[in-house]
Amino acid sequence: MWLFNNPFIKQIYRSTTDLAPILIVVIIFQLWVIKQPIPDLLNLIIGSLFVILGLTLFVQGLELGLFPIGEAMAQAFARKGSLFWLMAFAFCLGFGTTIAEPALIAVADEAADIAGKAAIIEAGQTAKQNYALGLRITVAASVGFAIVMGVLRILKGWPLHYLIISGYCCVLAITPFAPAEIIGIAYDSGGVTTSTITVPLVTALGVGLANSIKGRNPMVDGFGLIAFASLTPMIFVMIYGMLQ
Repeated sequence: MWLFNNPFIKQIYRSTTDLAPILIVVIIFQLWVIKQPIPDLLNLIIGSLFVILGLTLFVQGLELGLFPIGEAMAQAFARKGSLFWLMAFAFCLGFGTTIAEPALIAVADEAADIAGKAAIIEAGQTAKQNYALGLRITVAASVGFAIVMGVLRILKGWPLHYLIISGYCCVLAITPFAPAEIIGIAYDSGGVTTSTITVPLVTALGVGLANSIKGRNPMVDGFGLIAFASLTPMIFVMIYGMLQ
């Protein structure tokens, strides 16, 4: 019984139950709808085990490392009382985590490749790399700006819904003026920024900061930074496309 009290074993169990619905759906549709045997069953089993192990290690890493350090740094900056350094840290955290996002790298490279084929940019490799890098920097800067706004909201106690509604009004206002080729990329860029690297650290920053400020509720004020991180890339990327 002691084995099931081990945190790592518990996390493996949770990862298995999280993955189980996906496997059940695939098996049901493969056997009862498509009515064909599952291709390469051995690799499916091995791959699923790797996914379970990877998900377990990822979540354990968040709980042991990223969440504590994010909260600790937020609390340290709050105690230091320096607004400038807190804002600088918030921007650098948003920028640094986003530009390293694998999903953003993949989307930017794909967008550059399609833009080259469509003759929107030169078809050369250098032009594609510059376009992809420009997209990544634009999205990363937008997330940095978003985290700064989110931190200011926590400090000032601004209502979250007013800022979110205003942001989406800006998205709707800019969309008709943006190039058609960039709109889809802009809208997708909001989703790819909230992935494996950005979310844990940004969430930890918000919760840690709300915990450190008197009169702030971590449940009410600590969350919402990810919503900003999803919103601002749409605005920034459309403006990027308009300036190209």
